[in-house]
Amino acid sequence: MTCTAYNTVAAVIEDQGRFLMVEEHTENGLVAFNQPAGHLDPDEGLLEAVIRETREETGWKFLPEGIVGIYQWRVPPDGKTYLRFCFHGTCRDHRPDVPLDTGIIRALWMTHEELVSRQPHLRSPMVLRCIDDYLSGVSHPLSILHNLDDE
Repeated sequence: MTCTAYNTVAAVIEDQGRFLMVEEHTENGLVAFNQPAGHLDPDEGLLEAVIRETREETGWKFLPEGIVGIYQWRVPPDGKTYLRFCFHGTCRDHRPDVPLDTGIIRALWMTHEELVSRQPHLRSPMVLRCIDDYLSGVSHPLSILHNLDDE
């Protein structure tokens, strides 16, 4: 039995009690809320991916400061597995004129309470879990990442 895991990155960005989120169309035609997140491009490191995905999905430049965690989620019923590397940090240099990625409806700032009330519309259970872990103070230094391709 083989297991294909899809490596993804996500950014938790808080500003005055609100989190930068995206409203997006899913593959099955629904609308969901998610952190700026996505898959790694070929030959791309985790930090490059999360910075790129945040810019492409929100127009903001993301400055990673730490790692909230690494999350595994097996999607029922097909069992597709996602590994999410979730970073936290700040953003700056907003470029509202940047066209957003295909499928992204808009970027918006939401409170934790708004996210909890929209739980059935979150992209995955990882969305709220990442934010809850961040709010409880979970943070690991970026120095735990090692890209052996760069050595």
